[in-house]
Amino acid sequence: AAKAERHAREVAAQRARRRAEQSRVAAAVRAGAGRALELIESSLALAHTQRQEAEDARAQRDAELTTVRAELDELSKQHSELTDVVHRDEVARAQQKLRIEQYEQRAVDELGLDPQVLIAEYGPDQLVPAVPAPGTPQDEIPEPRPYVRAEQEKRLRAAERALSLLGRVNPLALEEHAALEERHRFLTEQLNDLKKSRADLLEIVKEIDERVERVFTDAYTDTAAQFEGVFARLFPGGEGRLVLTDPDNMLTTGIEVEARPPGKKVKRLSLLSGGERSLTAVALLVAIFKARPSPFYVMDEVEAALDDVNLGRLLDIFRELQEDSQLIVVTHQKRTMEIADALYGVTMRGDGVTTLISQRLHENVG
Repeated sequence: AAKAERHAREVAAQRARRRAEQSRVAAAVRAGAGRALELIESSLALAHTQRQEAEDARAQRDAELTTVRAELDELSKQHSELTDVVHRDEVARAQQKLRIEQYEQRAVDELGLDPQVLIAEYGPDQLVPAVPAPGTPQDEIPEPRPYVRAEQEKRLRAAERALSLLGRVNPLALEEHAALEERHRFLTEQLNDLKKSRADLLEIVKEIDERVERVFTDAYTDTAAQFEGVFARLFPGGEGRLVLTDPDNMLTTGIEVEARPPGKKVKRLSLLSGGERSLTAVALLVAIFKARPSPFYVMDEVEAALDDVNLGRLLDIFRELQEDSQLIVVTHQKRTMEIADALYGVTMRGDGVTTLISQRLHENVG
């Protein structure tokens, strides 16, 4: 029990010492806190004073800035006005310079005088000679007097009115008249040449028309005669002929074909059958060939619509044409092929491939 009591007293003594130490520390902290509070209060007072001074300084600077901005705006306005004035002055100066150049150019163009010479001889410092009325004696002519702008402007207006009443004067009228006269002479010569050329051309055209008419008449006469004979051979007992629509004008006339097969009364081709029309066309071609022979003829399926009898008649005519000309005939008729000297065609071999062939039937091929 005594040990426990001693231990309790030691613990109580330690607690007392701890509380005394804590009390001393608390007192020191309280003293430090008081000194810190005093420092903080003095710092706050100083900060408040400095802030107030700063606000006063800022307000003063704002006022000064406002004043400076107002002055700057005024100066900018004055600068703009001065710039406008300078620009107007430059424009006016440029216009004056341009006007002076125009006046100088006008003096050179209208008067033929250099501006310096014009100013030296007719400047405002020179005396202005008086203009006497027509018929004024020499001794009564007024003396020259000094230049007065209003008086000279009045004289200028009077002279301009007189000039306007006079009308426009062309100083180059004589030269233009000479040029126009030369042009008129040249065009007259050209017109005469054209008339002569036209007369020559008309004469040539007349000669050509006469020759064409003569050649056409001869060709028509021969063809008409041959057509009658060929038609009679292709249509035994029939009658065919060529008729001119306008016999009096051989250059513009048309040609009508009249065909009357045997046993029919119709003559118009439109009323004939297809084979008859085809044979009539062949007759016309053969008649043309006979009237004006050619070294060779090319015919394509001309006998396709003909029967055996008409084909035989046509082949007889082909044989006659063979005597003087070469015939190139495209045909599928075996009888036509029989009278040919040589055959050229396309055939198919046993393997189904087409090939070109040529076969000479007679040795007298030209």
